[in-house]
Amino acid sequence: MHGGAITLARRYMKSGLQPDLLLATDMLDLTTFLALTRTTTARIPTVLYMHENQLTYPLPEKDDHRGANDGETERDHHYAFVNFTSMLVADAIWFNSSFHRTSFFNALPTYLKQFPEHRELGRIAELERKSLVLPVGVEMPESEPAKAGNLRGTPLVLWNQRWEYDKNPELFLEVLLEAAGENLEFEVALCGESFQRKPAAFAAATSKLGDRIIHEGHADRRAYEKLLRQAEVVISTAYHEFFGISILEAISRDTFPILPDRLSYPELIPAQFHPQCLYNSPRELRHRLKWALTERRSAQATATELARAVRRYAWEEVAPGYDRAIEELVNALQQA
Repeated sequence: MHGGAITLARRYMKSGLQPDLLLATDMLDLTTFLALTRTTTARIPTVLYMHENQLTYPLPEKDDHRGANDGETERDHHYAFVNFTSMLVADAIWFNSSFHRTSFFNALPTYLKQFPEHRELGRIAELERKSLVLPVGVEMPESEPAKAGNLRGTPLVLWNQRWEYDKNPELFLEVLLEAAGENLEFEVALCGESFQRKPAAFAAATSKLGDRIIHEGHADRRAYEKLLRQAEVVISTAYHEFFGISILEAISRDTFPILPDRLSYPELIPAQFHPQCLYNSPRELRHRLKWALTERRSAQATATELARAVRRYAWEEVAPGYDRAIEELVNALQQA
């Protein structure tokens, strides 16, 4: 976020491109990019896509496994300011979920009030007016055979998120160890990037799970797709989620989700599935998991219904919304 805009601006100026619209993510300092390319981009519409943000993203605890040199334990307000100024200069702002949009604009006034003067609080309404929600398009199979009629062998529980503090893998492993202690039958696939330095507690937990673990660490796309097809249950214990691509990838392949009743998850899951799929406490998480592992056909019947319900996030379903938003923005700016 410090230097990327400079490099991208140089490459853009060398490319000779003349796009109809510029789409930037929240990780770009859009103000710097546009300043360095102003001779060619001054009249090109710009959109800032907020997939994450630096204002409400959770910080690690001071005793987090990553250590002092790997991550900050106090928020660097400069990065949030980059998000703010990029929003100001963009013609439109798109958020990946309503949860994300609401949480950001709820936090923005407090952030701006820390400055001694010229807080520009009046600009917040302007940013809200030019923002809308456009979910991420997710790659989903056109048709996936239901798993409910093919429940043979041991049920597979899938973790397909980063092994980082904001995803709270400690609770996930704790619940699995308790399930193993009750002699529930299951295997587990631990996908995703690993800790830079694996905590002792993590290593001890995975050691206790032993042969139940059929995969640990990064999976290439072919291996990942195979695990998605095999998995019966996918779990999130996240402290942070502005959208949830990997969870939707699993759900779209008839995998039963067990998710916290907060963040973006209630938005992803239709309300009729909330009682079965969402939890409010570790105790409820354990209860949902035990039910899914022991009532496999019922869980998979729900998963099959849910897979159809989340088709609205498939890229081919989402893309027309992007097309309309781009066309409306370009037309509005041309008429201004």
